[in-house]
Amino acid sequence: MKYKTCVAITENNPKKLSKIVKNVLKKSEFVEIRFDFLKPKDIPTSLELVKKQLIRCVCTLRPKNEGGKFVGSENERKSILKLIAEYNPFLMDIEFNTLRKDKKFLKYMKDSKTKILVSWHDFKKTPNLPSLNKKLKNMKKFSNHIKIVTMAKTVNDATRIMSLYNNTSGIKLIAFSMGEEGRFTRILCLHMGSQFTYVSLGTPIAPGQFSLDEIRKMS
Repeated sequence: MKYKTCVAITENNPKKLSKIVKNVLKKSEFVEIRFDFLKPKDIPTSLELVKKQLIRCVCTLRPKNEGGKFVGSENERKSILKLIAEYNPFLMDIEFNTLRKDKKFLKYMKDSKTKILVSWHDFKKTPNLPSLNKKLKNMKKFSNHIKIVTMAKTVNDATRIMSLYNNTSGIKLIAFSMGEEGRFTRILCLHMGSQFTYVSLGTPIAPGQFSLDEIRKMS
């Protein structure tokens, strides 16, 4: 099996970002551009530089309270998300809590025909299975592209996340665990139906993350 990858890119310079995206897409099916690592004023320039590649990009602008780097106001962040949506990327990663709290913003994104990857992370633990299933059910209301990622402290935590793939009728689920105990789920998720696994260019940006080279040696 050839493992499909999405390389998380955390570059803070627009020209370097563009160069890296183009080079990485020669080796990986997709890239995730972490726009929260850029200064807000540099994001429009960056979008212009990578616009031809965005058809294979997951675009993310993660706020600090969701594990990201963006520290501006929520209104500023949503304005930037709307700008990114105009470029029609492959997927637009937007947090479940963001969509849940702002119906006007959700309507804008749906009206713009943006392909939303609704995401939810728990950086401390893995909830019990009823809670995870309830979360999945609620996330389905916003998109059929869903990402659920939790921290695994035991192998049982990790296998619990994998059980979500039993409820994937009509949705495209990306679910796996962070941490060393959950590292195997980053490979197993591909066998369970995930369309790709997130990897780094070398230094992991999340606990337990494989590098692109490591995955390529496995597949």
